Amino acid sequence: MTTETLKKTPLYDWHAANGGRMVDFTGWSMPVQYTSIINEHNATRNAVGLFDVSHMARFRFDGANALAFIDGLVTRKVADLKPGRIRYGLVCKEDGGILDDILTYHLQDSEGKSYVWMVVNAGNREKIAAWIQERLPADVTFTDYTEQTAMIAVQGPKAMAIAQEYIEGDISDLKYYQGREANILSHPGLVSRTGYTGEDGVELTVPAENAIKTWEALHVAAAEVGGHAVGLGARDTLRLEAAMPLYGHELSEEITPLQAGLGFALSWDHEFIGKTALEAIDQNTLPVRVGLEMQDRRVPREHYPLYSGDQQIGEVTSGSQSPTLSSPIAMGYVAPQFAAEGTLVDVDVRGKRHAAKVVPLPFYKRK
Repeated sequence: MTTETLKKTPLYDWHAANGGRMVDFTGWSMPVQYTSIINEHNATRNAVGLFDVSHMARFRFDGANALAFIDGLVTRKVADLKPGRIRYGLVCKEDGGILDDILTYHLQDSEGKSYVWMVVNAGNREKIAAWIQERLPADVTFTDYTEQTAMIAVQGPKAMAIAQEYIEGDISDLKYYQGREANILSHPGLVSRTGYTGEDGVELTVPAENAIKTWEALHVAAAEVGGHAVGLGARDTLRLEAAMPLYGHELSEEITPLQAGLGFALSWDHEFIGKTALEAIDQNTLPVRVGLEMQDRRVPREHYPLYSGDQQIGEVTSGSQSPTLSSPIAMGYVAPQFAAEGTLVDVDVRGKRHAAKVVPLPFYKRK
């Protein structure tokens, strides 16, 4: 795509004017960094990071049977989801392959009317929208709010205090994976205690026309405590340390939830698309996701082959130097007999073998 044809978030002009190095990310022009990936990563771990995640798709479902409809599409049971709760789940094909990993919100508006909100990966917006609309019952209304809204993630140990300054009503009672409507800078919005960094924090959804005003207020407050605007580069190292899978890397239509270590996101006590296939698959024959810690300073990258002796046993799906751990780490898929903690494997780095050890996930967990 050319720069002219890339989609732009409501915060694009701010990024371009404030040092954001813009790149094509799934058809959106997004900032990969502002200063350095390490600085932005460490600001999030130690203070607060601001992330423009407006490229993520946001869908709304209205109707008395909206939650029941979504329950049949996602692997995690949501029919019993109470208002104000959010649940991670997967949308699978009939054969059990992953179409996307999504968040389902059960929310209420100011009049107490319930509706369902869904956040979908940016690159899968059209695919999941089509998948839903092909199955949409007449009594459920589907609306894509992606381009009418902006979504800002405020993440880090100081995130809650920063966000609270601009949200009406106390948000300290919001537990992880809870959310609700709230006024943000005196405008209607949505606040959820969710994120993709391994840190505490919230994600704020606001009307597109209020995006820059909201972002700038948060940015000023964050800068006062050592915080920073953060691009996709540090977002990737943060989520890698927290072992959060990324669609197109750890997740795909060829990977099943159990291979990816996402068994917690499967509720076997309800019916969902792909359930029959997943029950029939012999998971002991399929590659599984593992963490890898390099035994030297070489940095593993996506698609680097993994070996045991002369046998290729898998490949790296994500890899980087870890700013927090000061060592190279990776996630990848290996044949199940090589997945035990402590197993030594070789990473082929440009034709040379370098040792790595299978380690537990996540690499990093906040205190």
